[in-house]
Amino acid sequence: MLGVAAALTAAACVASLAPAISQASSHREAPLVAGEPQLDNTDVYAFVSPDSPSTVTMIANWVPFEEPNGGPNFYPFASDAAYDINIDNDGDARADLIYRWTFNDNYRSKNTFLYNTGVVTSLDDPDLNYLQTYKLEAITASGSTVLVNNGRVAPSRVGPASMPNYQQLADSAIVGLPGGGRTFAGQADDPFFLDLRIFDSFYGGDFSEVGQDTVRGYNTNTLAIQVPKSVLALKGDATRNPVVGVWSTTSRQRIEVVDTQNNRNRYGGWQQVSRLGMPLVNEVVIPVGRKDEFNATAPQNDAKFLPFVTNPEVPRRIQDIYKIPAPATPRQDLVEVFLTGVCKACGPVAVDLNSQRLNKDVDPAKFVPSEQLRLNMSIAPAATPNRLGVLGGDNAGFPNGRRLADDVTDVTLRVAEGVLLPNHPAAVDGLGDAVDANALPFRQRFPYVALPNVVAVNQN
Repeated sequence: MLGVAAALTAAACVASLAPAISQASSHREAPLVAGEPQLDNTDVYAFVSPDSPSTVTMIANWVPFEEPNGGPNFYPFASDAAYDINIDNDGDARADLIYRWTFNDNYRSKNTFLYNTGVVTSLDDPDLNYLQTYKLEAITASGSTVLVNNGRVAPSRVGPASMPNYQQLADSAIVGLPGGGRTFAGQADDPFFLDLRIFDSFYGGDFSEVGQDTVRGYNTNTLAIQVPKSVLALKGDATRNPVVGVWSTTSRQRIEVVDTQNNRNRYGGWQQVSRLGMPLVNEVVIPVGRKDEFNATAPQNDAKFLPFVTNPEVPRRIQDIYKIPAPATPRQDLVEVFLTGVCKACGPVAVDLNSQRLNKDVDPAKFVPSEQLRLNMSIAPAATPNRLGVLGGDNAGFPNGRRLADDVTDVTLRVAEGVLLPNHPAAVDGLGDAVDANALPFRQRFPYVALPNVVAVNQN
């Protein structure tokens, strides 16, 4: 398979390939979406399905830090937004395929304050007072095709007294797709794991503040879709063209009118307000004055953010705190993994891994560097996955896409500090946040995410 394993053995530094400074997560990263969590896409995952290797699973999450006991309204998707997963298979930094979810609110009665009025045993249960439905479209240059109409969203997990068999409710929200595949919309445990005390002078100024999974116990809203590889591949040929780029976006209609009853009416075309491919990019790569701009920018225009990649802030701050020398700039190694994907023709990292330029039917002259999560679909799932992905010798993992259990934070810290570069300081090889796995085990079948937490995060 592209000789990746052999090449990585010969050049060990390549093993920690990671996008730019930060491939971890994007919770509350920009001023606009920090105040509108329904629009805030927190993580994107893309991987060859371990139990169905002829398919690819893509997962995107929204609404960070959902405390389990968040009633009475809990955590719906926005009914005035478009939630998209975008796929670029020819490397021109434009979506060749968009999966778009739009949602509707449904109340059985508005004469109660309750989310559910009794024990809920099914999505059709009359005691489920509030239920969201969705339309899922596949959008290409040829137009839009409705894949699911009136799909049911798995409700927020109210608690064991209200929903004694939540597993059954969640499973019943999985919907088959025409031509093969399936999709899921609903609440789940937040699959990301890390110690967010990175923002306290990068783990306390002496790495004393590590080891606490900051997002443990919180939930998130999940959209998952599993489709045959041929659906995603350029010209439908996943053998000749195995690499795709993936990112999620949230859009809202441009104009809002609020009437005297506080009804909010929106109209006008869709405006992108949030974007996520390589998570944490907007949090720690893009400066605060450009964050909302980045969220509104399409990937084909990413060149204007290039200086923040070639001259990243994080290594300079780590040098100030820990005296680990920042790698020399400009960082062409980060340009390759961040904007082009990894290939021998792409830059200084001489390995063919996950750039769309590896697709045989791609015109290199039309390739546009851009920030995406790139997946080589020809790499089979690992029998024994390693949390460090390629760093651990597992080419089926991050940064070749991203699996739920990939420890992207540890990989990212090392990449930011130059582990791709020769003669990097020895201290770089052991950097990490001491949070190595999610608190809950992931499911072994679609949609793979763990069920939502039901115990309050605050136990004091």
